[in-house]
Amino acid sequence: MVIRLQKYLADAGIASRRKCESYIIEGKVSVNGRVVKELGSKIDSDKDIVKYNGRIVKNNSNLIYIMLNKPTGYITSVSDEKGRKTVMDLIDINIRVYPIGRLDYNTSGLLLLTNDGDLTYKLTHPKHEVEKKYIVTVKGVPSEEKLNELRKGTDLGVYKTSHSQISVLQSRIDKTKLKVVIHEGKNRQVRKMFEHIGCPVIKLQRVAIGKLKIKGLSQGKYRHLSKDELNYIKNL
Repeated sequence: MVIRLQKYLADAGIASRRKCESYIIEGKVSVNGRVVKELGSKIDSDKDIVKYNGRIVKNNSNLIYIMLNKPTGYITSVSDEKGRKTVMDLIDINIRVYPIGRLDYNTSGLLLLTNDGDLTYKLTHPKHEVEKKYIVTVKGVPSEEKLNELRKGTDLGVYKTSHSQISVLQSRIDKTKLKVVIHEGKNRQVRKMFEHIGCPVIKLQRVAIGKLKIKGLSQGKYRHLSKDELNYIKNL
């Protein structure tokens, strides 16, 4: 199919059409190995190889981007040798997708799934700091001193954490509800942080990844990302 270059880029989720026009003018786009700077250029989407910043741009017709509100009791895996339920049991589509990152068995909330390897790399590689927001309920009432230790980053033994944002939402005699924002994705990080200060996690839910929010999506349900959401994560 013959299509204008900037539309092809925008449809692939690189950025808005206007922003893609800027990328073309700046010489960031090539077609079949040749840099193209003319806005009127057209390509054959079935034959031509388009690259943005040296990476091949794929047509989104075969790429899937899903947001799932994961319940507890499911593992974040495509399959499980122990026969436990996986997040794939909640997805009913014909194209194979896989989770971006992980939420452990007892953690609920926002999980992204895709078949786009480039996006998976971008969102999971340590050099890309993507903000993740959690609502966590812990046993006891952590002191400000202990919370400040976590906010500044601390050595948990298995790894060191960087800075985080922590605010108390509700405090009772035996438990505390907090909002936690981290920029890493280390194994069981939030749980280990609060275990470290003697306040083990009772309940943990991821409510946002960057500007993507789980609000309005029931547990166990999923939806495809909107064009605006896709443009956003492509440009993180």
